[in-house]
Amino acid sequence: MGFDLQTLTAALDSGRQYSYLPFSLHIFDSVASTNQTLWNLLAQGAEPGCVVIATQQTAGRGQWGRQWISADGGLYVSVAIHPKIAATDSYQLTFATAWGIAAQLRNCGINVGIKWPNDLVLDSRKLGGILTETKVNQGKITQAVIGVGINWANPVPDTGINVESWQASQLVKPIACLEMLTAQVLLGIESGIQCLFEEGVNVLLSRYLDLLTNMGDRIQVNDHVGTIVGVTPQGNLRVNLETYNTKETILPEIYIQPGTISLGYQKSSV
Repeated sequence: MGFDLQTLTAALDSGRQYSYLPFSLHIFDSVASTNQTLWNLLAQGAEPGCVVIATQQTAGRGQWGRQWISADGGLYVSVAIHPKIAATDSYQLTFATAWGIAAQLRNCGINVGIKWPNDLVLDSRKLGGILTETKVNQGKITQAVIGVGINWANPVPDTGINVESWQASQLVKPIACLEMLTAQVLLGIESGIQCLFEEGVNVLLSRYLDLLTNMGDRIQVNDHVGTIVGVTPQGNLRVNLETYNTKETILPEIYIQPGTISLGYQKSSV
């Protein structure tokens, strides 16, 4: 699948509200991993704002070391930043990216939500995911690579959805081409990072929670039932457990780390 740099650059320039990231674009038909390719470029002296884009990955990575199936026709993009935040706050970068992309696509008319901690969802199915990798020195993140995979026209499992099939089902086409999708994703990443560093994590978390599809869900935690009420700045899920005694209902709050519980997806009935 060919990629038109001129179309992408024009879409980026026309939609740009910030100049937070000096985008330097590197486009490939296929790479093992856009994140790894970007780390290699950083080792060779690439600056923050460097971007690697591919329409296929042969060894894509997801969270917790899982394989990320990255078939031809999807969008796989990684962006380098130098955030200089505490290593314990790395999830703020993922939240900023998720909110920024979801908000940007919603502005285009695609009703994207966020599934904790790092998935983008559309019609209750997985549209994309985010993988943030960092290098740390003395407790601070000195370099970060934010990788994003979005289903554009690639095949997806029953629990997934891609933009082209969704647009066809809605008889609308707010995103006309892969280059336009790429531009919207990059603009979304930039706006999310700008929100985090200019407006602060509390503003970012409030916006993230507004689009979090899990808010208010009742889930099973060990032998207890609880309700999802938010997330912490470190990325943990806030859950109010329901425990009962003879006098009143008590709702103790617990914090669940990413990777220790799966909120799952329902399979499409289509």
